[in-house]
Amino acid sequence: MVSLTLVRGDITEQAVDAVVNAANSSLLGGGGVDGAIHRKGGPEILAACRALRASHYGKGLPTGQAVATTAGRLPARWVIHTVGPVWSATEDRSGLLTSCYREALRVADELGAETVAFPAVSTGIYGWPVDDGARIAVDTVRSTPTAVREVHFILFDDNAFRIFEDRLSAS
Repeated sequence: MVSLTLVRGDITEQAVDAVVNAANSSLLGGGGVDGAIHRKGGPEILAACRALRASHYGKGLPTGQAVATTAGRLPARWVIHTVGPVWSATEDRSGLLTSCYREALRVADELGAETVAFPAVSTGIYGWPVDDGARIAVDTVRSTPTAVREVHFILFDDNAFRIFEDRLSAS
């Protein structure tokens, strides 16, 4: 069974096998976690993402899918990019958010990654409520068969940390 750990901090500073990027579909960088990973990881990540766009993902990475690149100058070996859904009050997109975590773990298994750091996918600019995002993240990682030994949820602020902490202790 995978071990789950919460870290209050910066995902770009995590010394793990793979860091999960809450990417936008273009794979070319953006704001939030995506921008931070591209800035700190350096031009190698962007070059790898451009190569993916030129080959398999000409129209961008679909929501709920995941793909890996080098981690560039990050202390991780790989970056696993996944595109989370934008929150909607009128349409249930929770299956897409679940898919982000499941697909990232699948890619991690393909890479042989044993330690993976996840952000709280979609809970930033995409507007997903943190409490529901924590439920989906924790429940999906716990229920997905994987060879990954350790998952670290890297949470940027105290509020998200508390919400994830409550979720971990409740389940």
